[in-house]
Amino acid sequence: MPASGKTTVADLLARRFDKGVHVNGDVFRRMVVSGAVPMSPSSGDEAWAQLRLRYRLAASVADTYFDAGFTVVVQDVVVGAVLSEYVSLIRSRPLVVIVLAPRPHVVAARERGRTKTGYDNGWSVEEFDAGFRSTTPPLGAWIDSSEHTPEQTVDEILTRGWQEGAVR
Repeated sequence: MPASGKTTVADLLARRFDKGVHVNGDVFRRMVVSGAVPMSPSSGDEAWAQLRLRYRLAASVADTYFDAGFTVVVQDVVVGAVLSEYVSLIRSRPLVVIVLAPRPHVVAARERGRTKTGYDNGWSVEEFDAGFRSTTPPLGAWIDSSEHTPEQTVDEILTRGWQEGAVR
């Protein structure tokens, strides 16, 4: 979810490895300087095509770094059945899927304290959270990071990831 701490946690996690890389999917969205169609509650085919392109690019970059001997942390907003699709795009194994799922009131508070916004596209935090939880398959380790610092979230990922989040 936007404002769940993904960027901070992913960066800290990648730094825990001897050769770590943080692939931020949002970088690929920002590369589009004209013609971008953002996701919204009424997104059409072009928005979905651009989102899937972003996911393919991130997966390709992750695999390339992995092939070069790096441990790769890929971070993005992935909601609904497309999570399974995204996971299938990453060919490198082993693969661990972690879903940060703090409670909506915590996300709303974080959102209010940020300079950028993840909820300016027609969704409220509560609506996004409800849709996220009802449509996203229970793939990987889901972590409620509501009461955790980013460092504690990374520790929990390292503790639970291989047991609960491993994808074969």
